[in-house]
Amino acid sequence: MVVALEPVSWTRMENAVENVRRRLMKAAAALNSAHVPYAVTGGNAVAAWVSRVDESAVRNTRDVDILLRREHLPAAIAAMKEAGFIHRNLSSLGQGGTLDVFLDGPEARPRDAVHVVFANERVRADNLLPSADVSESEETEGFQLVSLEALVRMKLTAFRDKDRVHLRDLADVGLIDEELTSRLPEPLQERLTALLQSEE
Repeated sequence: MVVALEPVSWTRMENAVENVRRRLMKAAAALNSAHVPYAVTGGNAVAAWVSRVDESAVRNTRDVDILLRREHLPAAIAAMKEAGFIHRNLSSLGQGGTLDVFLDGPEARPRDAVHVVFANERVRADNLLPSADVSESEETEGFQLVSLEALVRMKLTAFRDKDRVHLRDLADVGLIDEELTSRLPEPLQERLTALLQSEE
């Protein structure tokens, strides 16, 4: 199959980054206004933490992931609908089960959505640990950010290729090191130690 490609455009690249940032801030504003507890997690959380140390090391991400307690989903749906988002429950491909997302308008695709990660639950049945709770977070400029230690635990639990990349980004700017290892559950200690040693 031959795919017709548009010429490379800096404007398109800038728009892609700005659209993700706008979607994150729009979702956060909706949840903040409705007093729905949440925390930004995933790639945007990694970017937020890395930017505190070295803005030049920030990796762009298309994902907007929010940590949300399941009992607060109805309130979140109402708040996000008010902001123009559309709630969908999709098949979670390759994982079984379903994925709750908020599409950014009627023409949006699932990749252009806000993805829900349920707090205190395993994302996949074979995950070593459940997700963090929304209480493991701190207020930043415009949104609630998952704590660094909770983020590391979640990344080590998922441990997909992109999670290992994110963990290396955090390690490269000095946000995680061997000192953190002792505060992690044992199976995650082994994963973090192996990852840090592979960087040496």
